[in-house]
Amino acid sequence: MLRTVRLKFLTSALMVGIAVSLTAETASAKPPLGKSWPRSQRVSMDKIDHSAYSGLLKKYVDADGYVNYRAWQRSASDRGALQNYLAELGRADTTARASRAAQLAFWINAYNSLTIEGMLQLYPTTSIRNHTAKAFGYNIWKQLPLIVGDGQYTLDNIENRILRRSGEPRIHFAIVCASISCPRLRNEAYTAARLEQQLTANTKDFFSRPNNFRYDARRGVMQVSSIINWFGGDFGRSQAARFTYLKPYLPAGAQELAVNPRTRVRYLRYNWGINDQARKQQAATNSGTSRQ
Repeated sequence: MLRTVRLKFLTSALMVGIAVSLTAETASAKPPLGKSWPRSQRVSMDKIDHSAYSGLLKKYVDADGYVNYRAWQRSASDRGALQNYLAELGRADTTARASRAAQLAFWINAYNSLTIEGMLQLYPTTSIRNHTAKAFGYNIWKQLPLIVGDGQYTLDNIENRILRRSGEPRIHFAIVCASISCPRLRNEAYTAARLEQQLTANTKDFFSRPNNFRYDARRGVMQVSSIINWFGGDFGRSQAARFTYLKPYLPAGAQELAVNPRTRVRYLRYNWGINDQARKQQAATNSGTSRQ
């Protein structure tokens, strides 16, 4: 069972006011992805099938979460399969009753699949940050809308107005913005039936990787991903509260250090390089290691 949350996760309430508007911010937006379905053909998020997406992830994503963008982009059939999956997401009736686990799995998959589609449109590129203009030009986080039900949802909408309001902090170790310092992109879709197991596994995996977490118990120092700095309030109101929450997911040797009030916390520099298998292989050749 997922943890009880402070904020009630009702999709119908969260959807209010999220639809993309025709403002200056969205003037450069791409045409919406997905498909607008008649109301009579829409279904609860409990009934959305993520298996086709899972098959694509198994084919193109490795155990470390790196994506073979080049091969995926070159496959017209699999590019079409991803777009068909995005269209299937549009069948979701955001006002229909659905389990909280199904809603979380739906929106995590929506975020990750929309990001992949956006990067495939831009590939070859070295970083998603090359496509996040703040004033003028295209911003992939704000201007790549996905049709779901009656609304259009951007990556920014999904992350900040839906998932972060769910009261489930571990979404930060599940949504992936195509970068090396992001959590691992699982090579399977999230599902309601396995969500708790998947979130737990990915959170533990995140903190097992030295590019996300390092510690020196003798010196009383932890080096932590900037994700915990940027979204600290989602984990707790204080450093003590945040690391009390995270303690079960940390390596055994760091768990007591994490809740020691004398521990010094430093934040690791975020690597925005694209999580591209070709980049990973090049790094392995240059450095003699399998990770950047």
